[in-house]
Amino acid sequence: MHNRKLKNSELHRISEDEFKAIQKTPLIIILDNIRSLNNIGSVFRTADAFLIQKIYLCGITACPPHKDIHKTALGATKTIDWEYAENTLKLVESLKEKNVKLLSIEQAESTIPLQEISLEPDTTYALIFGNEIKGVSQEVVNASDAVIEIPQFGTKHSLNISVSAAVVIWELFSKLHFKK
Repeated sequence: MHNRKLKNSELHRISEDEFKAIQKTPLIIILDNIRSLNNIGSVFRTADAFLIQKIYLCGITACPPHKDIHKTALGATKTIDWEYAENTLKLVESLKEKNVKLLSIEQAESTIPLQEISLEPDTTYALIFGNEIKGVSQEVVNASDAVIEIPQFGTKHSLNISVSAAVVIWELFSKLHFKK
């Protein structure tokens, strides 16, 4: 079997203006005190790939412009709507008032395995990803509508934040766009 790789010119990429005008997936990303600028940039790039509504950068999470964010974002900081929020808990409470459903991605008691999450129609979800060492803060976990866990079967039970974001975003994007 021969599958010719596509050239960049064959990828049917949309322009930045088309991206800004297109309907977005009803998902918001909240980065709760992320240290790694490369992780932040990677999350921007994944958010662009799946038409995420917005990213909130909270606490110590760095903001664009920064060369290490741009290195992995590959321009996605220009397309994705983003905002800085100093206090993650205050942001979560304000989104809750707007009927956004808050999902912490964390290992905790009474989690919902990622593959078992069901999404309500006409609902916007905020996915909260935490610090590389400490995870999502306990007060934010407590304020969440649910806690989602990515099932893992090896010895580490730990994924890089940018990998976790890609896995969760893809699963929810699939449920929203490829319903059976």
